[in-house]
Amino acid sequence: MSAAVSPPPDFSGNGKLAPHPGDAARVETFIPHATVQSHAANLTYLPNGDIACVWFGGTQEGVADISVQFSRLAKGSDTWTQPEKLSDDPTRSEQNPLLFPAPDGTLWLIWTAQISGNQDTAIVRCRKSGDNGHSWGPIETLFGPREDGGTFMRQPMVVLENGDWLLPIWVCLTTPGKKWVGDKDYSAVKISSDQGRTWTEVAVPESEGCVHMSVLDMKDGGLVAFYRSRWADNVYVSRSTDLGRTWTAPERTELPNNNSSVQAVRLANGHIGMVYNESSAADAKERRTSLYDDIEGDEGDDRAEPVPVEGVRSTFWGVPRAPMTLAISADGGRSWPYRRNLETGDGYCMTNNSRDKVNREFSYPTIMQSPDGALHIAYTYYRQAIKYVRVAESWTGAPA
Repeated sequence: MSAAVSPPPDFSGNGKLAPHPGDAARVETFIPHATVQSHAANLTYLPNGDIACVWFGGTQEGVADISVQFSRLAKGSDTWTQPEKLSDDPTRSEQNPLLFPAPDGTLWLIWTAQISGNQDTAIVRCRKSGDNGHSWGPIETLFGPREDGGTFMRQPMVVLENGDWLLPIWVCLTTPGKKWVGDKDYSAVKISSDQGRTWTEVAVPESEGCVHMSVLDMKDGGLVAFYRSRWADNVYVSRSTDLGRTWTAPERTELPNNNSSVQAVRLANGHIGMVYNESSAADAKERRTSLYDDIEGDEGDDRAEPVPVEGVRSTFWGVPRAPMTLAISADGGRSWPYRRNLETGDGYCMTNNSRDKVNREFSYPTIMQSPDGALHIAYTYYRQAIKYVRVAESWTGAPA
């Protein structure tokens, strides 16, 4: 049973920035939204100085009315714009959008599209803009259906020192006769040497269960990647010294993970900032069957629902998605001595239901640094809204 909590905040504000009550060093707001559910934000600094945010919105993840939403904080403004819907496929749930300002000035919007709660049916689509997102070209398919399952992505594109583009993905493998639950998911990178016209896929070895690969170019000849764990134990890390052509097997870090998304960014001073939930399966009192166990089934889909088997490692759903924490590493992600919570609460996520306002998770964070050094963070709040926060690195206690 869910615990009684105080009433949630009023999410119906106008997106105007304001200091956090009692903490003038923190500026925040809820980004305007037009849907019952809002989830999975990604922030991007645009070449004209605007900050853009994309997320998915609709009634509930996995339902076909889920689509990509877009808002911007214009340079010099203190208010986020009203959202604009940028996708509308009545047959697929369109999720996990990200923005990529390409070196030639084109802004790419990239997102996934799946049938109902079946992530093993996901394809990846894109649109392009030549005016920083004020207008958009037609919807294209970037990565179509694959024989072994679905292609999923969540984290930003990286432009490598040789000009290659690297897009981290994970593969949602299909298990014959069973619905997707995530047990067999593994990570890979898509690499393009011709500005996105063709792509090569490189799998990360021994990465089963490690997804949401967040890749950082450390500017020292190496790449580092951080992963969400399907097993809800720890954040994992792996490294590459050859521009992403080979990777070490993911290893556990000291940071816990609850089978929810993390995101990291390399800061201008060489430090790494990460936003994540400071929780793991050890904090769980309940367990869900799957991520989509509370949406109606697909007509004609007679595949078996997944059932965890005691003693067999399987994807752990339902770990509380709280607190939301910002951590800083000064040694390439090997230790994380500076941590401070952005939000605290019970993080109840045994349902994705937003209509009945049952879910109380803080999740799917995104983080970026602007040229003035400020850290910009956004995350899901109760699956009803996207909260935006701006702080300095020193807010965590890290030395300037």
